[in-house]
Amino acid sequence: MQQDRSWIFDLDNTLHNAMVHVFPRINRAMTEYLQTHLHLDEAQANALRHTYWRRYGATLLGLIRHHDTDPAHFLWHTHQFPDLHRVLVAEPMLRATLNRLPGRKFVFSNAPVHYAEAVLRALGIIDLFSDVYTIEHTRYRPKPDTFGFLRLCRIHHLRPRRCIMIEDNLDNLRTAKRLGMKTVWVSAAGTTRGRVPGYVDQTVRSVARLPNLLAQLQ
Repeated sequence: MQQDRSWIFDLDNTLHNAMVHVFPRINRAMTEYLQTHLHLDEAQANALRHTYWRRYGATLLGLIRHHDTDPAHFLWHTHQFPDLHRVLVAEPMLRATLNRLPGRKFVFSNAPVHYAEAVLRALGIIDLFSDVYTIEHTRYRPKPDTFGFLRLCRIHHLRPRRCIMIEDNLDNLRTAKRLGMKTVWVSAAGTTRGRVPGYVDQTVRSVARLPNLLAQLQ
């Protein structure tokens, strides 16, 4: 009998909606960090944040390369949410949905570990995951870099062809597919006919729809 697949979930905009409150606050915190530590005004800091994000895929990578920023210090100060329970927008029936998916489950996020674990606790699902794998574990080489994917698989003895990656980010899904994983794109827009790239196996508006895809994904 074939073993169940392993499920690898992104965190933000996959297990919860980060666009409403969380991402705007992280963006503001990053701008303020650049203002404080690079001695910039708000407009300069905001422009530099966007420049590094576009050039490197993450503001942090630009700060490390050009300013010798301590990544742990940056991530700690830009991901503080003392009112996390109030600002989280959870997916409906999330715990019940995850319990219906057979196999081990992992979170793989470009966020820092203290934030990822806090979000999962607030959602009441942290106990359902075999590991919470974050940017510290990738040695600050965020997705879509293959390094983190391969390291996660090696540490947990995962065969990529027996893994399902669930993500809102297409670049990350492209890497997962190249490694042989099944891919699920969480996107309301992507459910429109003709807009799904070839490296996406399934598209859902919400992770709540995943149990309906078990036959196709298993």
